[in-house]
Amino acid sequence: MSETLVGTPPLDSSKRTWLIASGCVGAVGVGAAAIPFVSTFQPSERAKAAGAAVEVDIGALNPGEKLTVEWRGKPVWIVRRTPEQLAALGKVTDQLADPESKRNPAEFTPPYARNEGRSIKPEFFVAVGICTHLGCSPSDKFQTGAQPSLPDDWPGGFLCPCHGSTFDMAGRVYKNKPAPDNLEIPPHMYLSDSKLLIGEDKKA
Repeated sequence: MSETLVGTPPLDSSKRTWLIASGCVGAVGVGAAAIPFVSTFQPSERAKAAGAAVEVDIGALNPGEKLTVEWRGKPVWIVRRTPEQLAALGKVTDQLADPESKRNPAEFTPPYARNEGRSIKPEFFVAVGICTHLGCSPSDKFQTGAQPSLPDDWPGGFLCPCHGSTFDMAGRVYKNKPAPDNLEIPPHMYLSDSKLLIGEDKKA
């Protein structure tokens, strides 16, 4: 026995057929609309790329400037050193704890970066911007001379504000500082004069 609402006339067969067809079309539409929504639960391109190499355009980086990119959730610095900054590297050797990057080289310094500048190309310094002490991020202290928390003859480099570890412009830690190692040099290679690939070094 069918039930009819009071005050509502019964539907004729043609209207009933139209309503059923419309409902089916609506159901299909809802199903189609749900597909994009469900797809948002799939891994994002960012998630898929986690740990993948990162290509960086360094063509616009001027001498004395630093560019920071993310690789594997870590900040990676790309510094284009000035001639003066490069010249200063050889003047602080006796003040450094590990000037030749011999401590834990497999972990912190690839073979192609075991040189004074810790780089493939002297002009460009590429390093993970995380202090090897407790994982803080050092600050840029490129300006030379006396400054708070730095010596009067400071030649330029990096200062970790957490516990005072200092690093030169090649990420080499100074003596008697909390940081046990130089800054990490990530795997990297140059695809061209203006393109840098961080995370791979097959051609290095």
